Amino acid sequence: MDELWFQNNDIPIDVLSRLPTKALLSLKCVSKEFHSLISDCSILPLLVKRAEQLSGFFFQERFQWCDDDIKAISYIPVERGEADVQCTILDFLPESVVILASSNGLICCRSCFPSPQPAIYVCNPLNKEWVSLQWPAPDKGSSLALAFDPFRDLLDVSTNFRVVTVCQTETDTDADDYHFSFDIYSSAMGVWRKSVEICQCNHNLFKNKGIFIGGVLYWLTDGDQILMFDLENELALLIMVPLPSTQFKTIPEMCIGESEGRLHYVLISEDGLQLWVLEDHFASQWEFRYSISLEKLEEENSQYFYHLPERVASRVTIDRAPWMNPLAFKDGMLFMRVSADIYLCQIETGKMKKVCSLSALGSNSYFSPIVLPYTMSLVPLGRA
Repeated sequence: MDELWFQNNDIPIDVLSRLPTKALLSLKCVSKEFHSLISDCSILPLLVKRAEQLSGFFFQERFQWCDDDIKAISYIPVERGEADVQCTILDFLPESVVILASSNGLICCRSCFPSPQPAIYVCNPLNKEWVSLQWPAPDKGSSLALAFDPFRDLLDVSTNFRVVTVCQTETDTDADDYHFSFDIYSSAMGVWRKSVEICQCNHNLFKNKGIFIGGVLYWLTDGDQILMFDLENELALLIMVPLPSTQFKTIPEMCIGESEGRLHYVLISEDGLQLWVLEDHFASQWEFRYSISLEKLEEENSQYFYHLPERVASRVTIDRAPWMNPLAFKDGMLFMRVSADIYLCQIETGKMKKVCSLSALGSNSYFSPIVLPYTMSLVPLGRA
């Protein structure tokens, strides 16, 4: 039967191109023929260039009051009920790392500090391939982003990607004013170069750093603005969020993410959980997409929550930790902390499921963790 099936590769290739990556990975173990076909560099572009569903989230703790790096990284799959947290998924890398960005199956990370020779790594956790990049001016405080488009940047035997570092510095004319500058690494050229573009901004970047959508990178700031950098045109600008934080009696919590190839903005406040999608970045125009009150959210998830509106409304000072904190959003799924537990919310239905407790993710997972959505991919990287 295998001989008949593989006599003409067109039939199995057509079938395989319709399967999710996880199924392809399992099929590689079925027979030598399947393994050889799925591993064939000439058909990999066909297997990679299709929409993939969210696979899970990477989670890394950070200390609240010091700058030391925490080496432990957890991976939380989304397909099951209460997740089996995995802690060794990036152990194939040559050293401990800090995760920084994800893009279409690839993860960008850096060496944990202190390190004798800090490096940047781009890796594919599924096939355990990685490349290391020279880092001419290592800066622990700079934000790194990863840009990879499988529909444009995938070649038969390698993958092209770009890494962008964002650094905030004081302007030359005024010590109270700051601007962002951008350095770009191209794997096709193998070199870094500084963009001439800068963006005046006195706010800090936080959460969901460097989300890549359709050739554009987005960073959420702590000042009711989103930093945008168009990679193709090297154009930076600030996008106003849909609602300013001053509109609320309490301190709202928010995050950004990608769904259906568009930037989304998630907000949690005393008014409930709300979702917007970006329509026009030049005009800071948003389309209101969904809203659910805290009362309704508690009613539909009564097995998890009680007194939710009162607990959320209790955060009226910046030094009080939020009861509900949206950490990442991808493909309609919101990864969030509620009290001392992690939940996944199917945001357009308001249905939630408990994923795990914070204790399973480490003793420093409560404050400002790094959370990255991840989608499985077979994209090849080789190894440097």
